[in-house]
Amino acid sequence: MSFRVVRSSKFRHVYGQALKREQCYDNIRVSKSSWDSTFCAVNPKFLAIIVESAGGGAFIVLPHNKVGRIPADHPLVGGHKGPVLDIAWCPHNDNVIASGSEDCVVKVWQIPDGGLSRTLTEPVVDLVYHQRRVGLVLWHPTAQNVLLTAGSDNQIAIWNVGTGEVLISLDCHPDLIYSACWNWTGSKLLTTCRDKKIRIIDPRKGEVESEAIAHEGSKASRAIFLKHGLVFTTGFSRMSERQYSLRTPDALNEPIVTVEIDTSNGVMFPLYDPDTNLIYLCGKGDSVIRYFEVTPEPPFVHYINTFQTPDPQRGIGMMPKRGCDVATCEIAKFYRLNNSGLCQVISMTVPRKSELFQEDLYPDTLSDEASLTADEWLAGEDAEPCTMSLKERALLVQGGYVAGRSTTLTVTKRNALATPRDRERDKEPERSPTPAARDAPPAAATPPPAFTAMVEKQLSDLVEEIRKLKSVIVKQENRIRALEATVKAGLAPPAPSPPAPSPPSPPNNHDDAMAPDEV
Repeated sequence: MSFRVVRSSKFRHVYGQALKREQCYDNIRVSKSSWDSTFCAVNPKFLAIIVESAGGGAFIVLPHNKVGRIPADHPLVGGHKGPVLDIAWCPHNDNVIASGSEDCVVKVWQIPDGGLSRTLTEPVVDLVYHQRRVGLVLWHPTAQNVLLTAGSDNQIAIWNVGTGEVLISLDCHPDLIYSACWNWTGSKLLTTCRDKKIRIIDPRKGEVESEAIAHEGSKASRAIFLKHGLVFTTGFSRMSERQYSLRTPDALNEPIVTVEIDTSNGVMFPLYDPDTNLIYLCGKGDSVIRYFEVTPEPPFVHYINTFQTPDPQRGIGMMPKRGCDVATCEIAKFYRLNNSGLCQVISMTVPRKSELFQEDLYPDTLSDEASLTADEWLAGEDAEPCTMSLKERALLVQGGYVAGRSTTLTVTKRNALATPRDRERDKEPERSPTPAARDAPPAAATPPPAFTAMVEKQLSDLVEEIRKLKSVIVKQENRIRALEATVKAGLAPPAPSPPAPSPPSPPNNHDDAMAPDEV
């Protein structure tokens, strides 16, 4: 007699549910670029999708409440001279998004609350460094205003967006860079390259700590850092079979597990949820989303289920956990782009009978606060990401989290000729405020007396003008009433005096001819 033991996990019964069409986004001209990108980025405020645009590159930004059919003339974010290849929302400011394009320029944009009312063409800052197209943009998980970009020139640049300067440039890849990922604290960088190797890099030292061949196939591969330091990769075998593997950073060339999935030719994007240790595999051109759970027990990567749809997907975006609906036990939300122009919203939920907050499903998750400034990170400091409790800070407004604050990205250009003493003096104002200082209410400012007197004089002049206008209106009303009474009484107003007689006109043989003084 044999017994089959069922693995115990609270995520064994996770299931996906697609929202109704009227709750999704329709009539979107998704980009037809062949670049291996997700074409979509989501945060708790906005949904951004790279779209087709004549005369350059553009992407559309939609608030989450603007569902249904999108008008063809909806405002876009369009300042690039070439097609947009990748976009990424800033994890510490829900109104800031970065975009990379074929025009070799990275632009950082500030999106106003409520979305765009007209096409946005002026970015906050232009980041110019790469010599060829920029196909990858990635924000730092813990440091404020630190952005990584990678181009087809095989270069990686790490920027301080607050000053528009390149902090670090890495030239350690012999070929095209496919993907990049920070570890949990942002101290290490994991990349995949066309030479089939994955590399773990110390970005501040510019050294490659370890490298190994991940997948034997020649097609694009992806790699991500898991929360506890493991490395998860997707790619192709020598026989073009899609596969995934799990590795340790100390032995990249010896995978813990390697599993072949199928023989499709679409690149698989691994989307990772660090709170639940779930990995969602979404392939370009696939009609399914597979999800797995990573655990310390063999076989370490456990298959859970597959979400099936009838249409193939062109791109996909994943909502951060603070944008999920905790009332329905939603643990993930995906925005799936179809070739037909529909952005389908898919909700992944864990069935629970209780309507109370489920603390085992929602541990403290990543917040929108930065742990470090760019200068602190560059100096060698590391810190855990700031976290928040969804039970305390989530505002369930129409089934989701609504950010309670909005900040503006400001760019400060540094003086290249400044002395070290000047830089030390100017260093303190450039530091980002602490979370406590940001949350404190602003101090009330007292205007100067001269300003108050000027305002009072302007108000008194305005009141005097209004009084004069009222008197004119009263006079006109009295005159109109007198004229109406005259008309009703049958008394015609005095006739005007007759005009002076005009001299006789010369005779004209043609009756219908015009007089000399007629027009």
